[in-house]
Amino acid sequence: MEHVLSVVIPALNEEDGIADIIERVLAVKEPLAQAGVSDLELIVVDDGSRDRTPEIVRSYPDVVLVQHPVNRGYGAAIKTGFRKARGDLLAFLDADGTYPPEYYPQLCAPIINGQADLVVGSRMVRGDSGMPLTRFIGNTFFATLVSIISNRKITDSASGQRVLKRDILDKLYPLPDGLNFTPVMTTRALHEEITIAEVPIKYEERVGRSKLSVVKDGLRFLNTILMTALTYNPARIFGMIGAALMALGALATTWRTVSHSKAKREDSQLVSWFIGLVLGSAGVNIFSMGATFNYLVSLFHKRPIRQGLFGSPIFGNPLETYFGGLGLGAIFGGIILYFWSVLKNWAIPNKTKTAPWFAPAVSTILVLTGLQLITSWLLTLVLSELRDRDLKTKIDLGN
Repeated sequence: MEHVLSVVIPALNEEDGIADIIERVLAVKEPLAQAGVSDLELIVVDDGSRDRTPEIVRSYPDVVLVQHPVNRGYGAAIKTGFRKARGDLLAFLDADGTYPPEYYPQLCAPIINGQADLVVGSRMVRGDSGMPLTRFIGNTFFATLVSIISNRKITDSASGQRVLKRDILDKLYPLPDGLNFTPVMTTRALHEEITIAEVPIKYEERVGRSKLSVVKDGLRFLNTILMTALTYNPARIFGMIGAALMALGALATTWRTVSHSKAKREDSQLVSWFIGLVLGSAGVNIFSMGATFNYLVSLFHKRPIRQGLFGSPIFGNPLETYFGGLGLGAIFGGIILYFWSVLKNWAIPNKTKTAPWFAPAVSTILVLTGLQLITSWLLTLVLSELRDRDLKTKIDLGN
């Protein structure tokens, strides 16, 4: 099978470096042919430049120039290039000379050999990377975050040099128009279970001033990564938050209990136990909310339920199947605690050492937590039934 590689370069005021990167891309045509790519198409999308960038691009007859009349964003420029491209293999890289087009034969190889659908040029696994320290730390953080929430390992979630098969675009889209285009692509690809390969590349410092704001774009990356992950596996993110709150609750309880003197132990224990219970209850509520959201996401995507925090069922069944029983247990426990405290205080009102607010407050939290668990359990049952409705209809019709 013959392959055509279409390389898209988004450019905004890149007159100092655009000619060099064009010539470097065109120079890899022969190495690409040796790797199994029969033709190379180069598309430069001028994203509203106010310098000589489009004029320089026009001086290369083998390059396709597409212009945005106004600046629409990094991701928008790449998507415009993809729409104009004729290749079955799509690629992109920056116009500033940071990414090496000489690595395109290596990046295409896993796709040609049937080993991957998307190949990422990873800047994070070479010792001679020219990446600034702050950006290296940021990219390490985002790659780790994406790996945790997707349960799949990735070393560079924001690399701006990639090759992908055209026919996976319908799984990747929609993608944002801004600089967060690449981390969202990575997050979506991992959750769509697209086969990804990473090839180490040499990264250089850019020509001219960077358009990336470490703080502003870093926060945008974080927001879009989390929001994209929530549309696929919310129980994993909510589960991690819930588990963290429950751990904090346990820590608050044990720390106060073991660290205070006997003279202060009674009051401090009650306060620490109450704080721990509140944090634990909040964690349980958030976790159960995430499990419910997973059923909504499954209904939308028409795919099996993703297991939330741990990636596998507990005791052979998803954890949310136990919410009903756990909720009833919490409610009965809260009711029993309340009546026990009432009877105790009625029987020996002058000898009790328990603060009068403690038992009713704990009882209330247990009952409310139980109601939340039961509600989540009922919602998952209804959403599961709706999800399986089409399948059951086809079975009944004999299709």
